[in-house]
Amino acid sequence: MTTTHSIDLLVYPDDCDSHGHLSSPSLLQLFERALWEAVARGSGLRVGDSRVSLTIRKATLDRYESANAGDVVTVETALTHIAESTFTLQQRVRHTKNEAMIAEGDFLVACIDQNGDAVDVPETITRLFGARPSMRPGETQTLAVRGNAVAVDIHGDGSPILFVHGFPLDRTVWKHLIATLNGWKRIAPDLRGMGLSEVPEDGYAISEYADDMIALLDTLHLEQTVVCGLSMGGYVALDLIRRYPDRVGALILINTRSGADDDPTREGREEMISLIEREGTEGLSDLMIGRLLGESSLAAMPQVVDHLGTMICRTPTAGAVGALRAMRDRRDAADILGGIQVPTLVVAGMNDRLIPLRTARTLADQIPGAQFTQIPEAGHLTPLEQPIALSRVVREFLEALS
Repeated sequence: MTTTHSIDLLVYPDDCDSHGHLSSPSLLQLFERALWEAVARGSGLRVGDSRVSLTIRKATLDRYESANAGDVVTVETALTHIAESTFTLQQRVRHTKNEAMIAEGDFLVACIDQNGDAVDVPETITRLFGARPSMRPGETQTLAVRGNAVAVDIHGDGSPILFVHGFPLDRTVWKHLIATLNGWKRIAPDLRGMGLSEVPEDGYAISEYADDMIALLDTLHLEQTVVCGLSMGGYVALDLIRRYPDRVGALILINTRSGADDDPTREGREEMISLIEREGTEGLSDLMIGRLLGESSLAAMPQVVDHLGTMICRTPTAGAVGALRAMRDRRDAADILGGIQVPTLVVAGMNDRLIPLRTARTLADQIPGAQFTQIPEAGHLTPLEQPIALSRVVREFLEALS
């Protein structure tokens, strides 16, 4: 059980915008101030300490109410996950007077020395927040993978399945499917630059994502796994079977293709990059939702639309741009399809606007012995739109493996 530290802070006029409300940049500074206050009081570390410095690598923030100059707010800070040189905090800020929630967020904090190099999380931090958090099955963990912090959900025991999400998504796209696959060890990471994983400035390529997945398997001491890839995750899965065939026991390819981008598609990627650089991923959300979901999902599944919009908007700019360039520059995988020797399932949404059925069927036809399944009433995001139907197909495939 970890300890929650509460700090009362005053909202100053300089923290507010022209309307007198606590501004978003100042809200982030408020969270950071509360962190340093808690650390300074409980561990002896100080801002500017030459031994170790704490730097926020990533923040995910939800805001609910405003605060005004002169308000006293209470910031609660709790340690949720810990890795070698990083740890994750959950912080909430409330009005002290009526306890109304103003905002809450998750923060990935890195420990560095005076040269900017990563160092182990000080034991004083662990003691400050109580016992080291236990990594119970199903909790989101933060693991060091090839020098980056990677968020990953791990559920259950048994033979492993690695779930690789698409663009511009995160590991939560799999949550409904994962919930139904008891009896398997289900591993769902956020790719670099997406979800809660760290956002490097460079190093984005399909091969880099694949190398991250292998390093993750090594960290978890797993020699071989079933690999399930959605869309861009399918590109990663095919790169894994190309370069690490001994690590892949079976393939599940959902709403994906083997071919490289043609010229019009590359131009479309460039237009998206320009859009993100102008408007951020909020502008990308407006563009992509109608393309990713089928018409019936758009009309009848507002919760899916909301979930998708949240995933897209929370994708960091650098991660989204890096993923687009990775897809734009990926190599054609058609040359390896005939040599795939592991059991393979290809799944297509019948209403997929991005991967036509004929493209998915051709992919399956080129892989020896591959199964091909169409999911009715599903667009490009079958795991969100038709999780029950997809679960049935995937479970049958996995049971045949057993």
